[in-house]
Amino acid sequence: MRISARADYAVRAALQLAAAPEACPLTAETIADAQEIPHKFLEGILNDMRREGLVMSRRGANGGYRLAAPADGISIADVIRAVDGPLVSVQDVRPPDLSYTGPATALLPLWIALRANVRQILEGVSLADVVSGRLPEDVVRLADAPAAWTNP
Repeated sequence: MRISARADYAVRAALQLAAAPEACPLTAETIADAQEIPHKFLEGILNDMRREGLVMSRRGANGGYRLAAPADGISIADVIRAVDGPLVSVQDVRPPDLSYTGPATALLPLWIALRANVRQILEGVSLADVVSGRLPEDVVRLADAPAAWTNP
């Protein structure tokens, strides 16, 4: 699985919003500066997140963006899907829509298992979990494995 720059920036922007006081909307420029994200690129990302109902925006002197729901109710998967679509696809096709023949037949359950694992991790971690630094035990256990940090 590859996390696009767009998805990375969206998650970082959402985390910046999650860390801000609820009554204090943040401008796109403030978020871009804090996270070192290109401002124009971030504007498009925030618009996608707004259309998907993850953030709300308000114009004017006291305007800006804020989360549309509590940070503990928004998963990392929600943010990635809002800007990139499905979490796992093969050649831009969702695994259940694929079919293989011959020796490649067992690829389909492999892709489905991969998707299930990605979902389990990304749907199980909220913005609040990351902001607080308290990741779920299964995520910590996976990240603590020495092989997780090495390049094969």
